[in-house]
Amino acid sequence: MNQRLPIQGMRVLDFTRVLAGPFATMILGDLGADVVKVEPPQGDESRTWPPVLPRGESGYYMILNRNKRSITLNLKHIRAREIAVKLAEKADVVVENFTPGVTKKLGIDYDTIVAKNSSVIYCSVSGFGQSGPYRNKKAYDPIIQGMTGLMSITGERNRSPVKVGIPITDLVAAIQSVNAIMAAYIHRLQTGAGQFIDVSLFDSMLSLLTIMAMDYFATGKPPERWGMDHIHRVPARAFQTKDGRYVQVAATSDTMYPDFCRILDLEHLVTDPRFQTNSKRLENRDIIMPILEARMMEKDSTEWLNLFEAAGIPCGPILNMQEVFQDPHVAARQMLFSIVHPTEGSVPQLGFPYKFSGTPLQARKCPPGLGEDTTSVLSDWLGMQPTDMEGLRREGAI
Repeated sequence: MNQRLPIQGMRVLDFTRVLAGPFATMILGDLGADVVKVEPPQGDESRTWPPVLPRGESGYYMILNRNKRSITLNLKHIRAREIAVKLAEKADVVVENFTPGVTKKLGIDYDTIVAKNSSVIYCSVSGFGQSGPYRNKKAYDPIIQGMTGLMSITGERNRSPVKVGIPITDLVAAIQSVNAIMAAYIHRLQTGAGQFIDVSLFDSMLSLLTIMAMDYFATGKPPERWGMDHIHRVPARAFQTKDGRYVQVAATSDTMYPDFCRILDLEHLVTDPRFQTNSKRLENRDIIMPILEARMMEKDSTEWLNLFEAAGIPCGPILNMQEVFQDPHVAARQMLFSIVHPTEGSVPQLGFPYKFSGTPLQARKCPPGLGEDTTSVLSDWLGMQPTDMEGLRREGAI
């Protein structure tokens, strides 16, 4: 018997494409929602984006769209817009990530939908939000990283700003969207009332600045880039070792710092008044770090890691993607699995970051082909008959 999933029964109408929206709706799908992805006749543009899998499918699309059903609607056609609104009448949640104003032109905006479905939860995900002077500004992850200050604190000291290696602002906005949708869903269960949710990449990224923002609030000075160093802790950084690899070490407490020095055979640094406390080490960072760096180059990374682990000092290697996905802990935590796709065969997927004891998650459906579920969705949600759909296909609505 199939295990019930956490939000099984929730219906999500998904007008999103590319990254932030699809990642959010995939999470909802993973959690058990019936997610219907509405695509134009040509499909979500990410269906053609690299990396390309062996039989031509987009890996970009494949990693963001499992546990969804796909239908095609030509929203330039009035019959298709009517269908979209009827589907929204049946939905618990509607998610879209168009530029502000586009949904109004398409006839699927919040005002139109809420007039038909007063309890709908409608989440709009955009670059800069539905209000403010940047409302209509084009958004792109590196632009948001730059404008929210993230790039100003990322990179090496006295060198150029660097962007984070993943499209972090899209992914954070997706997670914040799910948080907001779930909160609104609980509110609706308690009160019966739906609501509009405005989520932006800009706001979502700002919300993550936390301690770095507080550093500015407390001092009045913009934080600098510290590269592999920790802004407030010494030693807490990645050190290069004899074999050319890097080892991350954090030994900043009153007990760990002396142990760290003893492992490095640098006991004199424990009693040196310049380095006895973390605040003193911060003041004299430029003096102590070259000493530690030189000693760390005298052994291979594995030797150092074994010594630090034995002493209970937080440490770890810097791994590339191949090494990450060969790590036994990744396997033990089920953070890599495969799904079977009709043309690509076995396709790797990232695992679920939450482990439920009573409602374990599963990949119920591989990322759908374009419009492959149009017939089943229109039948399930709207009770349409095959003859109705044939006419809509002839007209070019679906």
